[in-house]
Amino acid sequence: MSDSTELYTIGRLARRTGLSVHTIRFWSDSGVVPPTVRSTGGYRLYDATAVARFDLVRTLRELGIGLETIQEILARQITVAEVAETHARALDAEIRTLKLRRAVLRTVARHRSTTEETLIMHKFAQLSAQERQQVIDDFVEGLFAGIDLDDDAMIVAGWMRELPGELPDDPTPDQVDAWVELAELVADEDFRLRLRKIVLSGSSEPQVEAGFDLRRLVLEKAGRALADKIAPESAEGGLILGRIIEPRLSAGERAELRERLRILADAQVERYWLLLSVLNDREPFPSVIPAFNWVIAALRAHG
Repeated sequence: MSDSTELYTIGRLARRTGLSVHTIRFWSDSGVVPPTVRSTGGYRLYDATAVARFDLVRTLRELGIGLETIQEILARQITVAEVAETHARALDAEIRTLKLRRAVLRTVARHRSTTEETLIMHKFAQLSAQERQQVIDDFVEGLFAGIDLDDDAMIVAGWMRELPGELPDDPTPDQVDAWVELAELVADEDFRLRLRKIVLSGSSEPQVEAGFDLRRLVLEKAGRALADKIAPESAEGGLILGRIIEPRLSAGERAELRERLRILADAQVERYWLLLSVLNDREPFPSVIPAFNWVIAALRAHG
């Protein structure tokens, strides 16, 4: 008898395929691979085509595909390629979830978080991209509510909304930390009020180019003064101040600028931008707080 016409009992089929007798019976009874014929004694018998189908079913099951879907493939209602594409997308989602859980667990271990902190962290980290974006959108909309925004302010508002579509496939503990901290920060009413005050006072650098010029000068000149340990109240500090601001400003204008810079030199506001940089995988800007504080002290001393 040729191999193409040879019939196999369940025992012989198990030895040939490496499947258990129980599995073969289950797949057969489920209709996935029915017996080719039955012997006169009622025993199931399988031909070479059935053997090949068992091999295919085993392969698909090892890939995690369910029996119902496998039956559709065998009935040619869908193709293996279509199933593979769908299954790969599902596995991608599962892998992302597992990597996120791993990152959360590493963060919990590193910070020795309490049970409550762990629950909060897990909740925030599991939010969908749309839900995360909604948290930030609601925050920014509340921040600018009732304020007529010019083009520059709208640019700033757009920057404040900028989140990645998703956390990275393999988020680092720092990125999980950043999202959790950002979510907690925007929920802080005191932070909201301080940032709203910045917006209302017009000190949020509404003129984007002018704001960047001031920031650049502060970082460059005051930053160098800090590095050189030049005291802001010294005569040399006064000369450096004159290279940062317009020397002809009146005492009142200097006092106003000092107050604006004091409001801007908010560590939590700067932290907001830093967290966005971490989440968007961008190199964060250097801190302006020490340099701004140096200028504030220089204005106070040379006002």
